[in-house]
Amino acid sequence: MAPPTLPKPPRAATPMAFVRAIVRAYEHYGVSPAAALAQAQIAPRDIDRADARVTAAQFEALNAHAMQELDDEALGWFSRRLPWGSYGMLCRASLTAPDLGVAIKRWCRHHRLLTDDIVLHLGVADGVATISIEERRALGDFREFCLVSILRFLHGYASWAIDSRVSLREAAFPFDAPAHADAYPLMFGGALRFGARQAGYSFDERYLALPLQRDERALRAMLKRALPLTVLQYRRDRLLGQRVRELLRTRPAETGSAEGVAILLNMSSRTLHRQLRDEGLSLQALKDEVRHAQAVERLRRTTQPIKQIALEVGFRNEKSFVRAFRQWTGVAPGVFRRVQR
Repeated sequence: MAPPTLPKPPRAATPMAFVRAIVRAYEHYGVSPAAALAQAQIAPRDIDRADARVTAAQFEALNAHAMQELDDEALGWFSRRLPWGSYGMLCRASLTAPDLGVAIKRWCRHHRLLTDDIVLHLGVADGVATISIEERRALGDFREFCLVSILRFLHGYASWAIDSRVSLREAAFPFDAPAHADAYPLMFGGALRFGARQAGYSFDERYLALPLQRDERALRAMLKRALPLTVLQYRRDRLLGQRVRELLRTRPAETGSAEGVAILLNMSSRTLHRQLRDEGLSLQALKDEVRHAQAVERLRRTTQPIKQIALEVGFRNEKSFVRAFRQWTGVAPGVFRRVQR
């Protein structure tokens, strides 16, 4: 009999640098971190190991214990404490917004009631929404952990509120790439840029129009374990189908395969197929939808030969195009063109 398969242990991916930042918060307040480290099962001897990592569960336990024990959800970042429950208040103040755009504007505005050491901004231009952090006070040794955490707090809440991952186009940071830069793709996704002028990230503006999906009851449940939202990527993406359609329309030369589409979306082809399936979609169906629309448009509005249209909408030859078009519409492309005129 084969031995039973044991479950894989949780991956330790959170940098020890973030653990050290929490230990510094304890030092800042003159309190021993021993109880918090024990709660998270982190050995004090490992804290100074540059290559050491902890699991998401360990970091969640450490973070939650520290915020409550120190009564500071900012963990020493700012010139004043943010008492336990401060970010819950921001969540609650944004929950009644009609859509994500209004919710984020409220979050940015209300964050200034907590501290003016940093200011959050939402900007929109050319179809891209950008969250940026203006630093108004030197954050010292807390800078990296502070900026990363603030961005993840808002991103995690936004994704939870609309029940959809807000897929990032780019995340930027105003410091050199740290030794643990390999952990950043797990936290943010999208393109990463270090040495930027400000910390922030950008995403498709259309997410801002999505309505909030949560209520007060769901918020109370989430706040009991809110920290995982800042560590783990939200899986579902309500705009993924739209984003794939747009890429298929505008970048046909790069989207001939699932791998090509996945590269443009900063994910693996396996993840692409899985997330589309979760939305009840498939890449082939989206390709057919886009090709159908493009073919109909050309047949109606141009006099291009059928063969040329076939090649332009992504078919290898006229025969395969005619066969697909019959499946879509029930008639051949030439017949469709004559009827439309």
